[in-house]
Amino acid sequence: IPTIRDRVVQGAVKLVIEPIFEADLDDSAYGYRPRRGAGEAIRKVHALLCQGYTEVVDADLSKYFDTIPHAALMQSVARRIVDRHLLRLLKQFLKAPVEEDDGKGGPRMTGGRKQTRGTPQGGVISPLLANLYMNRLLKYWRATGRDRAWQAQIVSYADDFVILCRRTAEPALSWTQRVLTRLGLVLNEDKTRLCDARRETFDFLGYSFGPHCYRKTGRWYLGASPSRKSVQRIKTRLRGVLVPGNLGAWPEVRDELNRILVGWSSYYGYGTRYQAYRAVDHFVCARVRHFLRRRHKMPNRATRRLPIDAVFDRLGVIRLRDVHLRASPCASG
Repeated sequence: IPTIRDRVVQGAVKLVIEPIFEADLDDSAYGYRPRRGAGEAIRKVHALLCQGYTEVVDADLSKYFDTIPHAALMQSVARRIVDRHLLRLLKQFLKAPVEEDDGKGGPRMTGGRKQTRGTPQGGVISPLLANLYMNRLLKYWRATGRDRAWQAQIVSYADDFVILCRRTAEPALSWTQRVLTRLGLVLNEDKTRLCDARRETFDFLGYSFGPHCYRKTGRWYLGASPSRKSVQRIKTRLRGVLVPGNLGAWPEVRDELNRILVGWSSYYGYGTRYQAYRAVDHFVCARVRHFLRRRHKMPNRATRRLPIDAVFDRLGVIRLRDVHLRASPCASG
């Protein structure tokens, strides 16, 4: 992570150059942009699926931020920035040495003047530079008419992107591999795959897209829901709060749980959420009972005094099922 002084300078530079490059960024890019975000990208992918773009390239770039070539990136910057002092400053950001852990408890220096790839980890300006370089792929896609030729659309969020096609997605994958190679980037072949979203799901930005079953009628539809990994991650965070070593008063513990739950449900507030919310509710209830039983040295049978309603009402923990029921019908499933 850059020093405070470097972060201030990077922030000032970003304020100056971001409006210049923002006008050039492709409409299919949603990551780290003003008035855009993951929510808009998620809705766009779902809308395209419902419009028939069901043949999908689920792409995964290998270490994108660490492999962006400096020379090619600075060429992209120099197309719009001519001030030599600003260009020199940006180059210094890219060449800044980084102190890392050597794995043995000691420091290790990486980067520096000999570094030819990568943007500074944790740098304020890194997301903008990463967007600028990814824009080469997105602009070339549109300039060569791939969207019209293959009836396909790209949705990109920083280094994470999917290509959704009306017809077969194989040509789009082959084209992307060739262009990324020319850009000095590499697709992770183990994680990149072709997917028919009418028959199987794929994950993007924490959501699973593909066939879903409406629980009341058994009807299948193309939906979006929190992925299994995202549910597992929230359980891990909650488990980290409800540990025996947490000696805080219950109101403090409860408020921390609620902050996590509110934040998670705010992001995962789109699409089919009932099963994911129910799984989190059951997990929270079980962990709260276990936490309080250990804290107060209660026998196992004493947890009968803590039915699920008591956990979510008397103890004040937020129940995601209630959040789901208050949501608009068009977002639920």
